[in-house]
Amino acid sequence: MIGAIDIAIVGLYLALVLGVGLWSGRHQGTLEEYAVVKRSFGSLVIFATMAASFIGGGFSMGIAERVFVFGIASVIALWGFSLKEILVATVIAPRMGRFPGAISVGDIMATTYGKPGRIVTGLFGMILCAGIVGAQVGAIGYVFNVFLGLEQLWGIAIGCGIVIAYTTLSGMRGVVITDLFQFAILSIGIPLTLIFGIIHIGGFDALAAAHPFDRLEIPGPHYTWLGLITLFLVFALGETLVPPYLQRLCLSRDPKRAARGTLFSGLFSIPFFAIAGAIGLVALAIDPTLDGNLSLPHVAVTVLPPVLKGLVVAAVIAIVMSSADSFLNSASIAFVNDIVRPLRQAPLGEAAGFKLARIATLVIGLASVGFAISIASILDILIYAYTYWAPVVLVPLVATILGWRKGTVAFLVAAGAGLASAIVWNDVLGQPAQIEGIIVGVLANLIGFSLMPRTRPATAEA
Repeated sequence: MIGAIDIAIVGLYLALVLGVGLWSGRHQGTLEEYAVVKRSFGSLVIFATMAASFIGGGFSMGIAERVFVFGIASVIALWGFSLKEILVATVIAPRMGRFPGAISVGDIMATTYGKPGRIVTGLFGMILCAGIVGAQVGAIGYVFNVFLGLEQLWGIAIGCGIVIAYTTLSGMRGVVITDLFQFAILSIGIPLTLIFGIIHIGGFDALAAAHPFDRLEIPGPHYTWLGLITLFLVFALGETLVPPYLQRLCLSRDPKRAARGTLFSGLFSIPFFAIAGAIGLVALAIDPTLDGNLSLPHVAVTVLPPVLKGLVVAAVIAIVMSSADSFLNSASIAFVNDIVRPLRQAPLGEAAGFKLARIATLVIGLASVGFAISIASILDILIYAYTYWAPVVLVPLVATILGWRKGTVAFLVAAGAGLASAIVWNDVLGQPAQIEGIIVGVLANLIGFSLMPRTRPATAEA
């Protein structure tokens, strides 16, 4: 629990985020504005909004929980995501100029795989985004419970209500502007939490002495080397070119700006993941009986002085909100642009698409609340959600961006092989040798896609 002055700071922060988000939603009327604004952002803005988007509950509270339970090897695994961002910045982002009108992944896929490619991509993109929104909503509940003493459902209602409100009304413009505000808060607040935590327990020597040695080993008793490597690959593949991150590659007409912003975000993630993970070690030193999911908020409540505590609580809330709003916006864009639009007989106008996207944002946000209630581990739900993206979409999407084009049949065969392999490996065979199904699924997709003959690309019907 936090004091009255800290509660006032948190309340002021929430009011500012809501106000800024709603204010930024003025003067919009098209689906393109709702998805990518005016494509006029620079490298630093793309860097901040990209980093704020991926540093959600899973990559902050989730990694702290994993280090609390399994040790520092979990940070090594998460650096797979950092490597992925750097590779996207150097290989993928510079080529996005080939798709100047794209507002979604489906727009890019349709250039090679036609209407089926757009619809399948939109469906699984929406599933992925909705699942990750659910994980962030669950994290919001944890945060409000620990900091403010509210029941988890009330915390979800307040935090998610604010996110749904400004994301529904303002779209990507509101998401980007609030992301800038949230990034500034979290990039200061989380390192301060670690610094005060280490001071609280007596320094680095006391931190090392307070743990079973296995928490500091790599790979440690909870992972084999093969298991750690495959988990590294899961994070390298699982969120590669997912809808929110690809939308950010479309926020500038200059691919070089998008590439630089993405590169900065990847480099930033390396120390940030280490800092968030180290907070899990501090939490273990303070209270080994703690629920691991509460590691980060518990440390903040325990070690920080008043006023600073309120600012860091706001930072933790910012972390979760900044990821939830991005995935919520992308889920609605995937639904309208990549599912509804190609399935309609009559064209869907920009104004009608804009209104439908707002409705979809509201409905998906409310549905995520029910999903969030059943979440046990925030990071686990992210890994599960990845199964419905990378094994289906990743290989054909990268092939399209790089210019390695095959037809619709190749895409559908590869997508079916990837999804079926991942599900069978995980749910039927029980993940032999600690290898995650996503790895098997991506490999099956790659094999299926490679073996199919090259055919004439389908027409990109909207």
